[in-house]
Amino acid sequence: MSFTYHRTIRLPDTDAAGVVYFAHVLSMCHEAYEASLELSNIHLKAFFTNPSIAFPIVHSSADFFRPMLCGDKLEISLIPHKLGMNKFEINYEIMVENILVAKAVTRHVCINGMTRIKQDLSAEMIEWLEANRQDAEIRKSREIL
Repeated sequence: MSFTYHRTIRLPDTDAAGVVYFAHVLSMCHEAYEASLELSNIHLKAFFTNPSIAFPIVHSSADFFRPMLCGDKLEISLIPHKLGMNKFEINYEIMVENILVAKAVTRHVCINGMTRIKQDLSAEMIEWLEANRQDAEIRKSREIL
């Protein structure tokens, strides 16, 4: 099953022009990331407060194609990719009514939470990456058909 996060744009998500404030898009993508971890039976409190391992974001970007307005129903699909032994990135596609309105990327590195030195990805994270990569490949193959 491929992972898509559903979210409604609320008034506090918007700026004075009535469109989603650009930084809030990355926050919404992070919500999708957290929801996918939780769906994979990763305990969020332990994941984000475990002092022995951390996955900080070292790069992020977003591209906007159409405005997102209060009340819009978003579908945020995430497609993670393992980039090496200690890093991965997540590509996000944000849709409103089957129209691509934005894309975003977050790149993460695995570090030892105490020493802050890079280390290999945990087995739990590799399992999450593999499960979601396979889901993304299945979704992509369906789009080709």
